[in-house]
Amino acid sequence: MDKQSCILIAEIGASHAGSLQRALMLTELAAQNGADVVKFQKRDPISSVPLDVANKPHPNPHFAYGDTYLSHRIALELSIEDHAKLKDKCDYLGVKYACSVWDLKSAKEIIDINPFFIKIPSACNKHETLIDYCLCNFERQIHISLGMLSLVERNMLLHKYSGKNVVFYHTTTEYPCPFEKLYIKEISQIVELYGTAGFSNHGYGIASDIAALALGASYIERHFIDDRTFRHTDAAASLEPRGLNTLKRDLQHISLGLQYRPHACTEEETRQALKLRNSEK
Repeated sequence: MDKQSCILIAEIGASHAGSLQRALMLTELAAQNGADVVKFQKRDPISSVPLDVANKPHPNPHFAYGDTYLSHRIALELSIEDHAKLKDKCDYLGVKYACSVWDLKSAKEIIDINPFFIKIPSACNKHETLIDYCLCNFERQIHISLGMLSLVERNMLLHKYSGKNVVFYHTTTEYPCPFEKLYIKEISQIVELYGTAGFSNHGYGIASDIAALALGASYIERHFIDDRTFRHTDAAASLEPRGLNTLKRDLQHISLGLQYRPHACTEEETRQALKLRNSEK
């Protein structure tokens, strides 16, 4: 069995706080600390924010960037021209640009700049029109997060899109997610049924990511930020540069060890056997 490779995704999301310069800075930091892919999010706030919350305050005022939830989302949004600049920055740094889309308008815009993949976030995994549009109009992979679904709903989604150019991500949509609610054994089921799987981890530390790799995950996605005290709802569940760098190192090292033993001993084992084995039978 060949050693298992794993793609590490740094999810910047909207932790740029609506600033292109901050987004570019975070992209460079992620690339410098081991990210293979740097991922953002694109929304049309008018169509993607539910009407029943649009004119209400953000549920946690500390994280609000506007007086209402709609104005908050508008303040955090980058233009499609900004996303094109971020893709150019990724190309320059030698990493891949990817993006989550929350609505049809955003999907059409992001498809035009040809990202490495398009992600359907958990909040949109019941939006079949959006998923079907992306599958019909985008030649590269569609990645779908499976959070916010019961097992019955998840299995229906897996069945509907199995055999298509889709990668399914196991996740629990809690920020941060306690260890006992990560349910990472689900990854091995997805791999067994569909051949590949991703893990979008909103939990603590990096141990769960290593376990996900051992269970067969080919994509590990972690929220990334420069400072976990930054005023953003994703910050507490994010890795800082040192954490991302350590995770990349450990994923590479464990990937080397995820192999079956060959029939023969290694050369060093043979030398050790000659030195340490009792010659008596």
